[in-house]
Amino acid sequence: MSINSELPPRGNGDSDTSVLSLIRQLTHEVPALISEELALAKAEIRSSVATAKAAAAALAGGMVVMLAGLVILLLAAVYALAMVIAPWLAALIVGVIAMIVGFVMVQSGKKHLEATHLAPERTMNSLHKDKDAIQRKVS
Repeated sequence: MSINSELPPRGNGDSDTSVLSLIRQLTHEVPALISEELALAKAEIRSSVATAKAAAAALAGGMVVMLAGLVILLLAAVYALAMVIAPWLAALIVGVIAMIVGFVMVQSGKKHLEATHLAPERTMNSLHKDKDAIQRKVS
């Protein structure tokens, strides 16, 4: 019996080919995946920055209104010393209302600046899914 040297050796040649094709596929898909993830992260960061800008504007607006309320309250104290009843009472009521409005605005701005609102959640979820998919393909 002679051995034919032209025939490929039998065994795990198919598994080597499939591993090579998986590696080739990964080298093509990973850069595209990374660029898509970066684009998603950029979009989420832009959204977070816009939210932070709006919250900062609300904080600044609230602080201005609270400052006006403080001025009015101080004016009320002056009127209280200068006159006995009507003018200072009106100024006190307006000052308290202005302080309440300013406080509500500041609290609203602080709520929008919480770290949980600024995290890129969609990107993180997508990265976890991609990691799981790559682990499934490799194993």
